[in-house]
Amino acid sequence: MLHSTKAVGHHAHAGVRRGLPRTACAALLTFALAALAQASAPPVARPAPDFVLRSLEGANLRLSEHMGEVVMVTFWATWCGPCQQQLPALDELYNKYRRAGLVLLAVNIDDDAARATAMAQALKLTYPVLFDTRKEVSRAYDLGTMPLTILIDREGVVRYVSEGYRPGFDQVYAEQLRKLLNE
Repeated sequence: MLHSTKAVGHHAHAGVRRGLPRTACAALLTFALAALAQASAPPVARPAPDFVLRSLEGANLRLSEHMGEVVMVTFWATWCGPCQQQLPALDELYNKYRRAGLVLLAVNIDDDAARATAMAQALKLTYPVLFDTRKEVSRAYDLGTMPLTILIDREGVVRYVSEGYRPGFDQVYAEQLRKLLNE
């Protein structure tokens, strides 16, 4: 995937030299990176595997309890640099769309839940943080690249998957969310 990202970046840069506006190149690059992220991700249009995980607050949360709502699930770890960038951006999306029916669940895969708790509190995350210390849920979702972000429709079907994170991905998430929230 890294090789493909470099190729996209090279072509976008070449476009700038030919006179394409920088904003157009940036938009194309963001779209291309999001498309590449989906290319090797878990399958879309299948039911999302259900799970139950302990939350930061101590209660267990079950994915299937949110049928009828649009759910974003993101898998993250404290050692993941892109995750540290993504989590605050997701907090902004969550606060913007939660009244419209968005549920956001941040599934941490660290072995040490205390480190994840400290990071979530330091970032002042307002959405539920869940702990997958046994890695059962991350295996069910075929976790490869971090972070892994999944959008699930009101029927419980995976509709969008993104692996990795770069600035600008949150704009793609917002577009996908608006589509699902309006269905």
